[in-house]
Amino acid sequence: MDRAATARLGGRDLEAAAGAAGMRLRVLPDGDALYADLAAALLDEVRTAARESRPCRLIVPVGPRGQYPLFVELCNRQRVDLRHVHLFAMDEYLDWQGRYLPPEHPLAFRGFLRRALVSALHPALGFTADRLVFPDPLDLDAYSRRIAEVGGIDACFGGIGVHGHVAFNEPPLSRFTEVTAEAFARSLTRIVPLAPETVVMNSIRAAGGDFAHFPSMAVTAGMADILAARRIRLYCDGGAWQRSVLRRALFGPAEVAWPVTLLRGHTDYAIACDAATAEPVEG
Repeated sequence: MDRAATARLGGRDLEAAAGAAGMRLRVLPDGDALYADLAAALLDEVRTAARESRPCRLIVPVGPRGQYPLFVELCNRQRVDLRHVHLFAMDEYLDWQGRYLPPEHPLAFRGFLRRALVSALHPALGFTADRLVFPDPLDLDAYSRRIAEVGGIDACFGGIGVHGHVAFNEPPLSRFTEVTAEAFARSLTRIVPLAPETVVMNSIRAAGGDFAHFPSMAVTAGMADILAARRIRLYCDGGAWQRSVLRRALFGPAEVAWPVTLLRGHTDYAIACDAATAEPVEG
């Protein structure tokens, strides 16, 4: 299928084309349905682990984020026991010196998840802040160590960046060195400079377009820990800006320039998007 034909695919045609290409794609009506589906998937992981009398170990994103109020409401209303749950945040912004932003910073993922999740869950459910783990720029290997201590990751949930990054696994493009797809797939937790397009796109979405004052660095879970998850579920709610990268994720060649394409060899991998993101690429 050539690029022009792929770009025109939309709605159920995109879902069918993905299936024909061996990819699992679900198109949901809108963002609300997408967030509800993601919240339900998180809760299903929690309950499945409880039934099997084992820990529940999940990698979770801040983008999308609309699932968290729904997940919290379900857990609080249904009094879901969370004492066996371990959550690993995908990534976090850093300041220009490679340190965490203060948790009260409006862009800090640590502050957001502690407010929207840890503090919002009823204390009787038993989820505590020490079981929400972030990649640490001052101890990069701690993230993988904690994952190993709890027995690996059951499911990794995330989104897709404008140029295909999953977490902040930015394409390591350079005029002077080359990282192979095999090496990139083995990448570990690390500090990364954010690509200019990431800064511009994320500042438009989260900071009123003030990219001059937007964080230029981040710390991210590596592709190795993401690919080692037993299940990978990506959710796309970007609408027009995400239509092209979604199609690359589904149909493009596997290459470091678009990191999400390296997930396609995973044995249990699926993408969900809202109908707006499934619409054809314009132009």
